[in-house]
Amino acid sequence: MRGRERGGDGGFVTAETAVVLPVLVLFAMGLMWGLLAVSAQIRCVDAARTGARAAARQDPVDAVLRSAREVAPRGARVTVTREGDQVRVVVVADPPLLHGLSLRIREQAVALAEETTGAAGAGS
Repeated sequence: MRGRERGGDGGFVTAETAVVLPVLVLFAMGLMWGLLAVSAQIRCVDAARTGARAAARQDPVDAVLRSAREVAPRGARVTVTREGDQVRVVVVADPPLLHGLSLRIREQAVALAEETTGAAGAGS
């Protein structure tokens, strides 16, 4: 009798494995994509900060763009603007492996231009 009971369960294990294995693979791929997306976001934050520091030092715009693009993910768009005594650097990148979607990683950094910092300290 015991032999019959064991033989009947073998098909269930195969069917469960056939269902669970693709789910596990998709879950692992989702985790990997999430890790890559977080890494790209951190690189965008670093690139924006690097660019803002360079712009605050009054580096030429080409140098600011070059320094930010060195840190940013491949293919990222970097813009530098100045609003009064503040400089703003925005870095926009496509998430890894999903280039066709409208989802974008966007980070920005703002810094006070050094010329105004020195001028404010000299007046007091």
